[in-house]
Amino acid sequence: MDIHVATLPKILDKRGNLSFAENMNQIPFEIRRTYWIYDVPGGTERGGHAYLENMEFVIALSGSFDVLLDDGKETEKISLNRSYYGLLIPKMTWRTMVNFSTNSLALVLSSTEYDPNDYIRDYNEFLQAAKGII
Repeated sequence: MDIHVATLPKILDKRGNLSFAENMNQIPFEIRRTYWIYDVPGGTERGGHAYLENMEFVIALSGSFDVLLDDGKETEKISLNRSYYGLLIPKMTWRTMVNFSTNSLALVLSSTEYDPNDYIRDYNEFLQAAKGII
């Protein structure tokens, strides 16, 4: 599976640390959309879909959560719990976010603008598309 966890630059300072991510440096695409997920009730899942074209870079700015990934052949669980790690999720990867800690904050940077036609929301349809049937 072509999943990559990147360590973002971390500038240490006694007044507080600073990390950043830049287009085409830490993030291998131009950022076209940014959104964040917060106030997730305990036991709730987010995601549960794949994208035909969109790639995402996910950062746990606060707290922690797990990202379950599936490319139609393999599955993997990535735990995000540091604000200087970013998870690159390629297109055509089924993703589900689970186990959100209290007060967690997920920042998601996307390679495309929002397009409801880019989503695959049915897992069986995703599996067929991943095998090249659709």
